[in-house]
Amino acid sequence: MNSDSESSNKVGANRPASPLKRMEGVPLLLMMLYVGLAGITVLFVVLIAAYAYTRFHQNAPTGIYPLPRYFSLSTIVLLISSYVIAQAQRLYAQDDLRGLARCLGATFLLSSIFAGLQALGWRELLMHGILFEGMASGTFVYLISAVHVAHLLGGMLFLMTLLLRTHHASRDAVRSLVFIRNPYRRLQLRMITLYWHFIDGVWLALFAAFLFLY
Repeated sequence: MNSDSESSNKVGANRPASPLKRMEGVPLLLMMLYVGLAGITVLFVVLIAAYAYTRFHQNAPTGIYPLPRYFSLSTIVLLISSYVIAQAQRLYAQDDLRGLARCLGATFLLSSIFAGLQALGWRELLMHGILFEGMASGTFVYLISAVHVAHLLGGMLFLMTLLLRTHHASRDAVRSLVFIRNPYRRLQLRMITLYWHFIDGVWLALFAAFLFLY
């Protein structure tokens, strides 16, 4: 009885865990993802800063041509895909692998549509006479959007792998049970959801920068 009260009265016994202690509890793969997201953020910040510097340095008038309407449509599609994949963890918690497979499949389809709309946006830029090798500010529009699509495609490869594994597991009761009870699958789902929301947020920031600088 005394030992319990003594341990509870120790200095710092009821203090919350320090940030270092909390970091030690983060899975290595998730920590690597956080580092990767930080690197991607720095990359796009540098690209936008270079675009803004070039745009103002050229002292060219803005708003001569409207921003491609396909960029606006693709933004809506990506927002929908982010909402769809946000349902994935709920479906996983409910042991609904068939629903989870449909959720991941819909996200993959929407992301494919987003990439196609981006390509149509580049075609619209060409129709306006804005070439990749023309004015430097126009080049940045192609470059920044293409780099974002490249990161999206990387996420789509991981998403497709998880989708195929989920679909395979959903066809058998035993495989479904193993899949649901596997903490690695739960971590994979958490990582792809986090990455997708990040990519969505990055595009919203890029789209806002385009509206201001284009």
